[in-house]
Amino acid sequence: MEQQETIQQLQSTEQQLQGFMMQKQQMQLELNETNTALEELKSAEGDVYKTLGNVMLKTDKATLEKDLEEKKKLADLRLSSIEKQEALLTEKATKLRDELQAAMAKTNEKKEERPPRN
Repeated sequence: MEQQETIQQLQSTEQQLQGFMMQKQQMQLELNETNTALEELKSAEGDVYKTLGNVMLKTDKATLEKDLEEKKKLADLRLSSIEKQEALLTEKATKLRDELQAAMAKTNEKKEERPPRN
């Protein structure tokens, strides 16, 4: 593979990695919010409400807890999937960097072997 292609692949891989990092942060935030909501729900007494868009609906505690547990489970699965993809991309980026460094070292060796022009 040519150096230029390797550079382009590396840049593309790093952009994908950034995208996954942003998704990971969003999932972690959603997970934290869900965990906080579950903790608050455990200590809640009386009426409980859940939001749907701009509307708050009165619901029973058991249903809301079930919904939040489901949301938490889904966020955990997504986070796990994102982390696996992130690990694969990190490995790919490392491999591409190593290839690029090896190719550049070879190019430098060839330049040093050439006799100087007079």
